[in-house]
Amino acid sequence: MHSRSVPSPPAGTGHAVRRRVGRAALAAVLPLTLAAACGGSHKDGGFDPNGRFDNAGSNSSPGLPSPSGPGLPSTLTPQQVDKAVLQAYRRFQQTYQQVYQNNDPTPLPQVAADPLLTKVTNDVEATKAKGEIWRFVNISNPRVYARSKDGAKVFVIDCMRTLAAYRFSAATGERTGGGEGTAFVQRTGVKYVDGAWKVYDSVRDNQC
Repeated sequence: MHSRSVPSPPAGTGHAVRRRVGRAALAAVLPLTLAAACGGSHKDGGFDPNGRFDNAGSNSSPGLPSPSGPGLPSTLTPQQVDKAVLQAYRRFQQTYQQVYQNNDPTPLPQVAADPLLTKVTNDVEATKAKGEIWRFVNISNPRVYARSKDGAKVFVIDCMRTLAAYRFSAATGERTGGGEGTAFVQRTGVKYVDGAWKVYDSVRDNQC
């Protein structure tokens, strides 16, 4: 996402690694880096530091377990779940860009869950406190490649290409940094929580 690493930073999305273009906007790359900061593997189908996931092994939904986790719509097919997950992922990307442009993390709870929600929120607030605004353009082509055993967590892989990421002064509007971006493989976890699919973690992989 815009190429700036955050505690791995993902947010991106953990992402504490900030690599911006010039200080490359964490924003664009956040999700890519966020997970890195989280490190280690999480229980119940979470991230592995090497970008591997529990129950990964197929590049498409057929053959993966049908959703059966608590609260999941039991009537949905894996294909319908994949469609809903990709829509949620795209909404997160749009919101992610919006909150950095406006320096306002308020919309994030609609599309993100912890730990990513807290990490991105804190980074947006820190950016605002510095009097900075980040604007960036990302190109994405996501697909579902795995899900947890109960289907409550679905994993998306994406070649996230940041065309450009620029830092501006909130006071003067003057551009103060940034430049052309780069592209990295991003692996993102989306889980069903509070009746909706939300991005909860992300890890950046190799360049793509």
